[in-house]
Amino acid sequence: MRTPGVGAAPPATWRTWLALGRVSNLPTVWSNALAGWLLSGQTLDLTLDLNPDLNPDLGRLALLLAALSLFYVAGMYLNDAFDAEIDARERSARPIPAGMVGRGTVFGLGFGMLGVGIALGFVPGLATGLAGLALAAGIVLYDWLHKRVASGPLIMGVCRFLTYAMAALAAGGDVGGAVLAGGFGLFCHTVGLTCAARQEAYNRLGSVWPLLVLAVPVGVAGVMAGVMSGGVLAFAVIGLYVAWGARSLRCFFRRAPGDVPRGVVGLIAGISLYDAALIAAVAGALTAPCLAALACFAATLALQRLAPGT
Repeated sequence: MRTPGVGAAPPATWRTWLALGRVSNLPTVWSNALAGWLLSGQTLDLTLDLNPDLNPDLGRLALLLAALSLFYVAGMYLNDAFDAEIDARERSARPIPAGMVGRGTVFGLGFGMLGVGIALGFVPGLATGLAGLALAAGIVLYDWLHKRVASGPLIMGVCRFLTYAMAALAAGGDVGGAVLAGGFGLFCHTVGLTCAARQEAYNRLGSVWPLLVLAVPVGVAGVMAGVMSGGVLAFAVIGLYVAWGARSLRCFFRRAPGDVPRGVVGLIAGISLYDAALIAAVAGALTAPCLAALACFAATLALQRLAPGT
């Protein structure tokens, strides 16, 4: 086994960089952006038009997606860089302990992407930029501390919540009641799956109780669909989210080899279903943003076959 970041590493392949960035999960960040935008009360026109003056939403959305994508990939890179010594003991096949890439290189790329993401966040406005700065700080804090403190899942939950806040502000809206409620549900979903992911290296789930918080986003989506008159189709999307969550949770109780990782990546993909449920509640299930969020769910599953989701 190589010492993390020490010695001459062979040239990394494109699959190495994809694995480091867990890029298969990027569509869940994009659906977060769509949900946060619409929860702010602003409309979102996804009509493609080469003239940005005819559809200014696309320009702001593109900046938001670029910033959030950089934040996510940077966070995954820094996660591996901070955890290199632990991974050498528990997950020696990861790119750094396996000697495929140097730890210093990964640190440099991670912080570089964070810097670019922060800069892009300030383009739509000061408030959006400050939300992005808070998100970047949360990412670094999580990557640095998550293996050292029990509150790591809470920090990750806050990071996902901040994607909604940043999207709402980029849309020109504010972080009002719908964003706070929807963001709380996203926070709970993230806390539950992060608690499960902490046990992935051991292929077992030590405690079941953290998974109980996954009931909260179901309740949040249901209440929002009822209050905002999302209609029958909105509840159908919520039902899809519940069914997928149940399928993923089943993996944690079968205890066969590989079940815990399968459950974790399933819950990660389910983030986009939660986003779709909220969008259906506030804007309708057959709208372009809701269909796009559902497409993000499908894309996550497809990409997880190309690059590991954890």
